[in-house]
Amino acid sequence: MITQEIERQLAIIKRGIEEIVSEEELRQKLKESLKSKRPLIIKAGFDPTAPDIHLGHTVLLRKMRQFQELGHRVIFLIGDFTGQIGDPTGQDKTRKRLSEEEVKRNALTYKKQVFKILDEKKTEVVFNSSWFKRMSSTQILELSAHTTLAQLLARHDFNQRYNQGKDISLLEFFYPLLQAYDSVYLKADVEIGGIDQKFNLLLGRELQKDFGQNPQVIIMLPLLEGTDGLHKMSKSFGNYIGIDEPANEMFGKIMSISDELMLRYYTLLTDEDLNLIKNMHPKEAKLRLAELMVSQYHSQEKAHKARLEFERVFSQKEVPQDIPLYKLSLNETILDILTKAGLVQTKNEARRLIKQKAVTLNEKIIDNEKAVIVTCGILKVGKRRFLKLER
Repeated sequence: MITQEIERQLAIIKRGIEEIVSEEELRQKLKESLKSKRPLIIKAGFDPTAPDIHLGHTVLLRKMRQFQELGHRVIFLIGDFTGQIGDPTGQDKTRKRLSEEEVKRNALTYKKQVFKILDEKKTEVVFNSSWFKRMSSTQILELSAHTTLAQLLARHDFNQRYNQGKDISLLEFFYPLLQAYDSVYLKADVEIGGIDQKFNLLLGRELQKDFGQNPQVIIMLPLLEGTDGLHKMSKSFGNYIGIDEPANEMFGKIMSISDELMLRYYTLLTDEDLNLIKNMHPKEAKLRLAELMVSQYHSQEKAHKARLEFERVFSQKEVPQDIPLYKLSLNETILDILTKAGLVQTKNEARRLIKQKAVTLNEKIIDNEKAVIVTCGILKVGKRRFLKLER
């Protein structure tokens, strides 16, 4: 009976993952957990370097939720201390450091958003500043003795920057070590992270061994591509879908992804039977995916309304009913309007969209970023964003 339960849990845990180190160790930990009736300690860390959570973040959060439903102890670690350093993973230059106030503000937003996915009653929220701020300088120096410069330079991004003669601060070298120590302090049985975090996660295993603990199993998840289908979902690429976005906006963004990417979203963001999805017509499957996502982060009612609105606008080529109104001022350029109205995050994003001929006014393409807008009417960005210009 224990063997059957282990296999059942493994089947759930392994869906959508990239790599486990190691499956045999996880199997053994599950066996011991079931025999002793002691839940495994599952840790995942998030640095609150930005206030909003998007669907890319939820891949990891959903895996945590699965562990909760399997009866394990889930710790949601907010890296408010490490967040002030900034994770150097994937960076080709030193990150801009955040202030303590910025990190605290972002952390509060995180806490509100994650419980759209995690079970609040079963989630332990901890801040790593609660132990790092208590450590003396001597303890920090002793911790640094557990790794070497050669080991840290073996990390791809550090090695690449070093060979290119780019600056690497000593503080950045501390980041992987501090993340690893989080696992020691929490006595983690399992740590979940993105595949890009492999070096840091493995270092956690090694540090636990040094401190006389059984090394954690690490479960690595793929990085979810954004709406462009090319880059990982990120605000910096303008390809993200935020879980707090309006229902209609979220629905439209999901409908914009490719059919190939749709199946990956189903795998990583839902528990749907993939064989059934593969047998559906792609358009209907995508509509179902969009409804599922909006329903999860808003409500079933809003998801249904968003679908009706999408079909009305895009199937019948109509203009949405709830277009925001924008009052034109003298000498405003298209860049000014797009950014002030919140249709884009930055002027660089606006320039990119104009260059792609994705911005129209009364169905006429705007191809000059310096154009001063004097004409009233309907401004459209891409397929989903509308603005009514008036004086």
